[in-house]
This record gives sequence, structure tokens and C-alpha cells, in this order.
Amino acid sequence: MIARPDLLSGDSPEGLEVYQLTSEAVSSCHVYMEAQVFAPDSSCFLLHRSARPHGSDSDDPLHRYLLCDVATGELLPVTSETGATSPSVSPDGKWFYYFVTLGGQYSTALNERVVLRRRNLDGTEPVDLLVIDDRIPGTPFHPSRLYPLSTISSDGKRLATACFLGDGAREGAPWGLWVIDLESGESWLPVIGPTWSNLHPQYCRSLDPEFCRDIMIQENHGAIRSADGGRKGCAPASRGADVHLVRDDGQHFRSFPWGRRRDEQAQGHQCWRGKSQWAIISTNTLREDPERHEGWLLESEALPFTDHLGAELGGVRNRLCAGMEGKHFSHFASDADGARLVTDCLENPDEFLKHEGAVPRDALYLLSLGEAGEEPARKLQFLLRPRTSWHNGAHAHPFLSPDGRAAFFNSDESGTMQAYMVKNLPQPTPIES
Repeated sequence: MIARPDLLSGDSPEGLEVYQLTSEAVSSCHVYMEAQVFAPDSSCFLLHRSARPHGSDSDDPLHRYLLCDVATGELLPVTSETGATSPSVSPDGKWFYYFVTLGGQYSTALNERVVLRRRNLDGTEPVDLLVIDDRIPGTPFHPSRLYPLSTISSDGKRLATACFLGDGAREGAPWGLWVIDLESGESWLPVIGPTWSNLHPQYCRSLDPEFCRDIMIQENHGAIRSADGGRKGCAPASRGADVHLVRDDGQHFRSFPWGRRRDEQAQGHQCWRGKSQWAIISTNTLREDPERHEGWLLESEALPFTDHLGAELGGVRNRLCAGMEGKHFSHFASDADGARLVTDCLENPDEFLKHEGAVPRDALYLLSLGEAGEEPARKLQFLLRPRTSWHNGAHAHPFLSPDGRAAFFNSDESGTMQAYMVKNLPQPTPIES
């Protein structure tokens, strides 16, 4: 790893260290920040080469997942095959799972093979747990366009991802949540429909058996897709996405009170607050002045489903960023305890979002969180400026190690997307914790 003290400023906390983890000519970056890619002891995690912040091309022969040692920055290739996508590290840190699309990520042909593969965390001993050559058993659907992320239950027994279920010919074809029992190999589709094209599935990380089968999912109302699943646009007045919670057997469908209002829409990123039943979302928010844009961080629990009402559902909507006006918080993730959160932030949102050619003034912040559902963040600490361009999907996508001692982000400040690590984060004081 390469020390990068030049990314720090006089406003950065004393003792903070920044390292560039990748430096090849090909674009490399972290897996999307909601992904379960860390060993539970925070010693190592997965990132990938020849990839973009929002995923990778599974047909790219240069794409590889790498295991990064947090202490040394050493990178160990742990996949070798073309077509690898959607990784998840098991809760005990023993294995990682991923899919291999052998016929091409976007193929809707029924004879194109999709494989669920498991390896030891060091990449050894690959085992194929499920092979789909035709249709998902018990369904009329063949999976394609696999979501670039998967999610694994806190007991390590089930894994889920999302996929396109069309045949390449019919408009308005469905997408689905695909759940696989890792012990029996049985799989099923508990959620199916044309509005599930960007599911962001995330198992609740609680160890409580009552909650460990809950999956948070995003529904993109008004999204218009072509017959092969490609994006065509969004229907006017659709009021955007909302976020739901469902058991992985399709039962107990609920909603989070976010978005779907003229003055508040889901940005498209949400995650669990540690291992709790509280979840956090970033919103695009218009203040009283319709020209003033902000991105808020809101915390809520799921409510019984009545309709796709979003923010009009009511309930608890704890604004974590209260008192931090004028900022556009975007991507974020918390530590395993749900005590702290790292986020990227546009500090000139009105200028950047409204004026072509404007340069983003971006920053990473560390938030110390208070009582769930009751308090805004107790402390906001500036860390550094990642210097991401915010163009063509170049986003910092910061996240924390499970123990909250290190942070990670992407940047194209060198001209090529690379992965970075921040060490010696300020630790909570007794009054904060």
C-alpha cells in the first residue's frame, strides 16, 4: 500500500493516516459499501480489480476479487475465473460465496449456466453449491442480469441476490429476489415483479432468530426496462423508489417511511444500523426554497404495509444530520455496533447539481451516533477530501471495518479509480459512547 498524506488537510484529525491500496492501470475499487465483504475480526476484506464503484462487467477477463490484509495492505487474488460476481463473506469469516455467470451476465438464453460457488477466504478449495443450466427449480424463470451484490443471513444459512427473470422478448418482464438455502441447495423467488429492478437486498444482521430472516429491499416505481432488462428510463410522476422489509420466505411485507414525496426522494442507498432493526437512508431533499438541495440521513424502523406511501407513512423518522444544513450526504455505512457511521458529502450541492462543469467539493465525515430513533448524530468529524470527480459513477462510497477502526473509500483523483484506506480514526470519548 502507498501512504497518501497529501489527501489530508489541516482540518483532518491528528494522527489520521491514508493509504492507497491499488495502483494498477486498470480501474480498481471497493465493493459497494453495503456488501458483507469483511472478516468478522476486521482483519481482511474483499475488493476488486478492473471494476467500477457500482459493480463490474462479469464478462471482463481482467476482473478479479482480491483479499486485502488490513494490517499490511497485501492483496491476494482469490478468484481466477471470468464471470465472478455478487460476493458475500460468511458471518464466521471461513468462506466467501459468489456467482459465476458462464454464459454472460446479460444472457437470457435458457441454456446459459449460472453457478453459486464457495471458496475458503484465501481463495482455495472452490466448491460449486448450485448450478442452474435451465430454470430455477420450481419456477418458469431463468436468472440473468444478476445483481452485483449478494447478502447472507446472520446465521450463515441462506444467501440472497436479485436477478432478471425475462426471456429477452417480452416487455415488462419481472425481476426477482432469489434466495438460496446454503445447506440444502434449495432456492426460491419470494418477491417477483417488474418494479424490482434495483433491489439492493440486505439481510438484517441481527442474531435474533426473529429478525435474521428479514431482508430490506428497494422498489423502483416507474422504472422502464427493455425486453432484455436494459434500462430505458423512468415514468413521469412515479415519485421514485421506496424501501421495504420482507421475510426471505415472502411473508410479513413491511415498509420504511421514506421518500415518494415531491420534496423527498430516496437517493438509492440505505443500510442497516449495525445489528439492530433500525435502518438508515440517504434522501434527496428540497428545503422550503425549491432551488436548495440537501441530502439527509434518516433513521427508521419498518412499519406495517398499507400502501406505497413512503414518508407519508409517518412513524419515527430520526434525522441523524439535524443541525448540519447545506450539506448533501450521499453514501455511508456504520460499524457492526451501530455506534458510528462514515459518509461522503457534497458541500456545494446547489452549485454542483445545477451548473455544468462545476467541481464537486466533497468530503468524508465520521458521525458518532446517539440513541437509536431518538437522537441526531452527537458529533460530526471531518476526515479528508477524497477528490472524487462524481462523474460517470465515480463515487467515494465510504464504509467502516466492523470494529470501526478503519474507513475505506474510492477515488479517481489520480485519473483512474483506485481503492483507499484510512487508519487511526478518532475513537469515541466516554461522553460519546
